[in-house]
Amino acid sequence: MPPTDIHGVSVLQAIDLKRHYAVEGGLFKPAKSVKALDGVSFTLQAGRTLAVVGESGCGKSTLARVLTMIEPPTAGQLLYRGQDVSRADPALAKLRRSKIQIIFQNPYASLNPRKRISDILEEPLLINTGLDARERRARGQAMMERVGLRPEHYSRYPHMFSGGQRQRIAIARGLMLDPEILVADEAVSALDVSVRAQVLNLMQDLQRDLGLSYVFISHDLSVIEHLADEVMVMYLGRVVEQGTKEAIFGRPLHPYTQALLSATPRLNDASRRERIKLSGELPSPLNPPPGCPFSSRCHRVMPVCRERPPALLPQGGRQVACFAVEQDFGTL
Repeated sequence: MPPTDIHGVSVLQAIDLKRHYAVEGGLFKPAKSVKALDGVSFTLQAGRTLAVVGESGCGKSTLARVLTMIEPPTAGQLLYRGQDVSRADPALAKLRRSKIQIIFQNPYASLNPRKRISDILEEPLLINTGLDARERRARGQAMMERVGLRPEHYSRYPHMFSGGQRQRIAIARGLMLDPEILVADEAVSALDVSVRAQVLNLMQDLQRDLGLSYVFISHDLSVIEHLADEVMVMYLGRVVEQGTKEAIFGRPLHPYTQALLSATPRLNDASRRERIKLSGELPSPLNPPPGCPFSSRCHRVMPVCRERPPALLPQGGRQVACFAVEQDFGTL
């Protein structure tokens, strides 16, 4: 069982994380840089869930790859319990692999179809530990049982399981090294609604039993409302609003957050919001609008919005990057 006083302890801290991609120019086109992440900061506490939301192209999956060091950050720091695991150091890389794991979106693509489940689950132990074959098998079968699968199916191949079962296997693989942090990148979006609920309940049970911390990335706000403790709303590589679930869902302040929540289906009339329709498409990260990245689609745009980007500042019990909100609170 996890310790009872883990809440309030910081396990992961991102400080001004950036991930830029260089794009070569053509004969008459200059080279450009895509700022997929442009200065993202947050603190994740032990046993808590930080949800990251936003439209496709906002930088959510890039953040997941940077947090797990699948891709290194262009700038910024990633601290696990105070140690910068983004540095090129073999000891820190081993620490990061054992403590921060990822669950990918597609359970049909994330498992090697040529390998048995036994090999898939035991591979992290084979690479990172000194356990013998018998010990690896025992841990793998125990993990199968923990995620709700039958240990006697341990030698089967991925194609013999359903999508929900495959995602349970992916979760089991992520837990084999006893991590503290799981980064779930749209981990339930490819599943049927009924199966999705089962996997979400499993993740909550694992969090309670093992003291796990989640960075849960999703575009589905109904899932976020069910699972999250903290919410971080991203737009075009930047954080536009960040706060507790109660603050964000109870009273969204940024126009983009308001538009996202207004599109979330509600069962009763009292909780429904007036629909805010966003005009236009998400701008290309190759050619973002000047000033605030949301200015080209915002119904509250002001001249200052097109001149410079707003800073992420404390407003109304959370952090918001919006000049209109600053004006509302008299801080502009």
